[in-house]
Amino acid sequence: MNELLKMISDNSSYIILGLSGVSILLLIVVIYQSISISGLKKRYNKMMTGEETGTSFEKMMLDHIEEVRRVSAANEKLNEKAKDMDALLNLAITKVGVIRFRAFEDMGSDLSYAVALLDSNDDGVILSSIFGREDSRSYVKPIEHGKSSYTLTKEEEEAMRKALNG
Repeated sequence: MNELLKMISDNSSYIILGLSGVSILLLIVVIYQSISISGLKKRYNKMMTGEETGTSFEKMMLDHIEEVRRVSAANEKLNEKAKDMDALLNLAITKVGVIRFRAFEDMGSDLSYAVALLDSNDDGVILSSIFGREDSRSYVKPIEHGKSSYTLTKEEEEAMRKALNG
């Protein structure tokens, strides 16, 4: 222990000089940090009070939250309308099958037809028209789940098959 005290007393001027240098260096670091923090504090205050933009950060955030609420409410309304439109679309005619045919051998053209009109649940009607020289007849047959309670002609069955297969 005596040796340590002797070494410190012999080199006290160097130790004081070294500690002074470290103190000066730490003082410079503290001053630099204070200046940096001061600059950041000024920028923070400008942002929070809105000196540069004219709107405070708090007001911007509150406005943004209100805008998000408005968009969310509008989005909810759009989702409801989309559901309503989906339900309505399920009832719309989305499947069509058309067959033209010649009903009588002595007629020269395929003026008769069968048209199947179905919705997405395969419900709808088959319209048929048979064209003859002296008269023309039309028929309507209901379709439920891809089947009719009435007997279908081969042309009507083909029109329904076309509609069902897209």
